[in-house]
Amino acid sequence: MVLRAGPESTIGECLRATASLADLSDRDLRDRADRGELVDADGRPVHIDDPARLNSSVYLYRDVPDEVPIPFDLPILYRDDDIVVVDKPHFLATMPRGRHVAESALVRLRRSLGSTTVSPAHRLDRLTAGVLLCTLRPEVRSAYQQLFADRRVHKEYRALAPAPTGPDTSTMTVRNRIVKTAGDLRARVVDGEVNAISEITPLDATDDGTEYRLTPHTGRTHQLRMHMAGLGVGIVGDPLYPDIRPDLAERPDHGDFSAPLRLVAHTLAFVDPLSGQDRRFVSSRSVRDVVGAPDAAGGRSR
Repeated sequence: MVLRAGPESTIGECLRATASLADLSDRDLRDRADRGELVDADGRPVHIDDPARLNSSVYLYRDVPDEVPIPFDLPILYRDDDIVVVDKPHFLATMPRGRHVAESALVRLRRSLGSTTVSPAHRLDRLTAGVLLCTLRPEVRSAYQQLFADRRVHKEYRALAPAPTGPDTSTMTVRNRIVKTAGDLRARVVDGEVNAISEITPLDATDDGTEYRLTPHTGRTHQLRMHMAGLGVGIVGDPLYPDIRPDLAERPDHGDFSAPLRLVAHTLAFVDPLSGQDRRFVSSRSVRDVVGAPDAAGGRSR
């Protein structure tokens, strides 16, 4: 929620004035804050007695009664004292937002690790699977977040899509300007200075489609999905590009996870800002995997 703070207001005073939280008492709010369930936009725990900043955002974790469980595990690829790297499944949000609260990578990690200080250093779209880096200690968080802000992280994605239709089937570079307006489902390409650059390389082709290596050099919302669609090879399972597909978008709301967006954050590589070591993390997920539904025993699938 966005805080509408007055002079010298506290976060708690802003929350108490929010109609959607009328069912929570002062003690409820304080207890939730004490448990680390009240965080700012970067996932840092805040308290109800902290000063409120006008138009800043805070998030209160609440179990949503009709939240659909995401029946896939969140495997840990690497962990040390400072970071944890996970292999996020399709359909799992990175941060709590809207109807996706408990079923988010952040909440799952905080519960499984018993830590309220876990925080994503970057974000993956809910529909995208793959490598997600989180920090474990507040004092190292900014160092890792700055890596992404400064574009010092090499990212590679994999996507499944139709075969390229043009004469050139080597690496293609797409450059344009992408903007996304708050409240709009889709981003759009507009005239102006380039702010979105992607390299797209076809790899293996089989009967179910062609696998592509995608290397983004910028990080605009829906950039890779738009660039693929713009080349005439929209990613399999994309509910937004090139056309809106309500039939795909609504399936997960009914427990149907059989048509994921075939986009995986395959590789993250960077020089560790604390140790100076080269780091490289690779997802075990494939764009050709059929994720489907929970296993027969009712547990979670990988």
